[in-house]
Order: sequence, then C-alpha cells, then structure tokens
Amino acid sequence: MDQRVIGAKLALFVGDKLATLQRDDTPGLLWAGHWDLPGGGIEPGETPLDCALRETHEELALTVPPSAVIWGRDYGSSSGHIAWFFAAHIPAVREAEIVLGDEGQGWRLMAVDDFLDDAMVVPQFKPRLRDYLAGARSVDRDVWR
Repeated sequence: MDQRVIGAKLALFVGDKLATLQRDDTPGLLWAGHWDLPGGGIEPGETPLDCALRETHEELALTVPPSAVIWGRDYGSSSGHIAWFFAAHIPAVREAEIVLGDEGQGWRLMAVDDFLDDAMVVPQFKPRLRDYLAGARSVDRDVWR
C-alpha cells in the first residue's frame, strides 16, 4: 500500500441515515466535540478499506461486510498524504447492534441534510459526502484492497 496513506473514513448509511460519532472534548484535540464519521489512522499492512472497516468495528461495534462498501475515493492533502473516504449501506435494523467504543462522547444516526447543515460536523467530510451523493466517480475497487 502507498506509504502516504494515513487513514480512512466511512460514510456508513444505516437505512437512510448516517452513523456519526461525537468526538471527545479534550482540549487540543482537532475538531473536539464535533460530529465525525467512523474511521481513523491506518495500521501497518492494512489497506484503506481494511482501516475503515476495522475502525468502524472499534468505534461502533458494527461489522460491515466489504460488499456493503459501494464507493471510495482517495483525497490528497496539502502535505502530500492520502486519506480515503468510503460509502457503505447497511439495513436500518442493524442500528440495534451499535455500541459506542472507547473513543468519543456518543453516537447518533443523522439525516443526510442534518449532517450537511450542522456547523458542528468535521467540515472536510461534507464535500466528500456531497461527492458521493452527486455520483462522483469512484476509484476502482482493486485500488482499495
């Protein structure tokens, strides 16, 4: 995997709502207290998709099958690093399985419009979600794995 990949996030639709986590309110933490999407830093040997799915399990106790992930893109940064953004859909009944892990203050399912309008959402994820919703081209699945 490209050594510049630093992490991955997952826009996880549970039914028609997004699974979100409220970040810890620790002083100095980037975007403290904001609503975030599952995901995080990549571990050695992981693919971006592995990272997003592992982090989702750690943060929300959900095992998302890779087949549920239907979209993904790499987003470069000004530092030359790459952060992946994926989208997946699972049935609404899976909400009952969600349990907050050891990071964050809480979780909630948010309507897409609420997520896009909320000033307390980590801002870089709004345009990425809009890309997915607008039908922006996804990167070939072979690159994710």
